[in-house]
Amino acid sequence: MNKPEFNTEDRIREAFKPKNWNEIKTHDSWSVFKIMAEFVEGYETLSRIGPCVSIFGSARTRPGDPTYRLAEEIAYLLTKKGFGIITGGGPGIMEAANKGAHFGGGKSVGLNIMLPHEQVANPFIDPDKLINFDYFFVRKVMFMRYAQGYIVLPGGFGTLDELFEAITLIQTHKLISFPIVLVGKTFWEGLIYWIKERLLETGKISKEDMDLFSLVNTAEEAVQKIEEFYEKYALKPNF
Repeated sequence: MNKPEFNTEDRIREAFKPKNWNEIKTHDSWSVFKIMAEFVEGYETLSRIGPCVSIFGSARTRPGDPTYRLAEEIAYLLTKKGFGIITGGGPGIMEAANKGAHFGGGKSVGLNIMLPHEQVANPFIDPDKLINFDYFFVRKVMFMRYAQGYIVLPGGFGTLDELFEAITLIQTHKLISFPIVLVGKTFWEGLIYWIKERLLETGKISKEDMDLFSLVNTAEEAVQKIEEFYEKYALKPNF
């Protein structure tokens, strides 16, 4: 008989349940080994893929949605410029980006996350470039470490988390100042206005921090932002 899933109350009670030292040590030690294994697999797989752009966006976006088609087009155009594509490996914008990379003949990478309601990897990822993660923070390291640019389409909490992670790492000089491109002015303008009014005007960030990302509306503009960055430094993707 399958063990029933814990509901929210069960999980809260379990978190407060006293544990003896042996239980704590066993659980934590096993977690460390699992985390190490995910890092090792990620590093070994992604260190060989060449220049890539990470594309973020909502898993809930359906095929046929204009944003889905936009992500597909961006990925396709980027692969024609020599870049591979990294996504979160799931449906929605992730699937669209992997699909664009696949049909563009470029490298299509999927960093899938295992969730209680399982996220199934989309079929457009190169079989040798699909990695499954249990830990969000390990997966996020791979997004940031092995991309040379970030394109962010409309999404929810996960997309915002990935966006602000990239901004924070570049702002604090923990990451090279690769381009971050927000796509969809209608969607992002409210957030940018809030950042200006609540963060910039009250001194929480510097004026220069507003230059860490750019806002565009079309696939061509998004790809151009990536290209302009590499033309500035006379660099060219080379697989």
